[in-house]
Amino acid sequence: MPTSPKLSASLDQGGAPSHALGDVAASDSTLRRFLHGLPGVDTVGLEARAASLGTRSIKTTAKAYAIDLAISMVDLTTLEGADTPGKVRALGAKAVHPDPTDRTTPTTAAVCVYPDMVATAKEAVAGSGVKVASVATAFPAGRAALDVKLADVRDAIAAGADEIDMVIDRGAFLAGKYMKVYDEITAVKEACGTSARLKVIFETGELSTYDNIRRASWLGMLAGADFIKTSTGKVAVNATPANTLLMLEAVRDFRAQTGIQIGVKPAGGIRTTKDAVKFLVLVNETAGADWLDNHWFRFGASSLLNDLLMQRQKLATGRYSGPDYVTVD
Repeated sequence: MPTSPKLSASLDQGGAPSHALGDVAASDSTLRRFLHGLPGVDTVGLEARAASLGTRSIKTTAKAYAIDLAISMVDLTTLEGADTPGKVRALGAKAVHPDPTDRTTPTTAAVCVYPDMVATAKEAVAGSGVKVASVATAFPAGRAALDVKLADVRDAIAAGADEIDMVIDRGAFLAGKYMKVYDEITAVKEACGTSARLKVIFETGELSTYDNIRRASWLGMLAGADFIKTSTGKVAVNATPANTLLMLEAVRDFRAQTGIQIGVKPAGGIRTTKDAVKFLVLVNETAGADWLDNHWFRFGASSLLNDLLMQRQKLATGRYSGPDYVTVD
């Protein structure tokens, strides 16, 4: 993506973002000018590149590495009204030992649950290094007063959450109320303090255009997101190669301009090893190898892990065990 002249003008000679980012968000009008000054997205070019990268094939040794890397990037997730402590404990056990028959299998990156299940999840993964992520801010719609959203965040952190996955107010964003969205993200970031990393969910399927996804990506990063995330997994269109590619371009360009590295989390609809490998190729070819680590890239998924485990078993044994040989989430 070409360097935005507005962004260049907003940064000091050393690329330090401290006061420069404040200048961009000094008012609603300056923030709007910046966001609408970003280059427009070439839809045909974006989708063609995403499709082209998705055709890359990898050899067996590289596939084994990619499978283990993908497992280590999974945020194993349950976000259902029927979630019980028993289900969350089982999910935590699976995150720690995804394949109990093979202790060389990596742990997942995190388990992701509702705030009222954080304490249970934290106990289930204690001592393992697996993080506990919690959705918050009136997930999945994001339609609540700010004090309610912040109470949601504080409750999750008090229960032990290592990461907060917040949803933006898409209605405000689509109405052009960018400063309202910016202020909510900064308030949630402040509530996280040093206790939790913040993932900002855009619900890309509701943003209508790629230009909006690009604007939301920059808005989230300017406001202090540690990760930008595609989706809640609760709408018809979730993570796609094209919208994830666009977000990867954004974090790449943001780091080039500011020196700040931001993570990316596609979520929803990624179910197979083949899908996961395509996304890893997107990461490597777009943002670069620095993002090929679970500190900077995650998969929001539940069923994906089972397919990764089955493919891993096939590479190890030469036989396809099938779904009966992995636990049902």
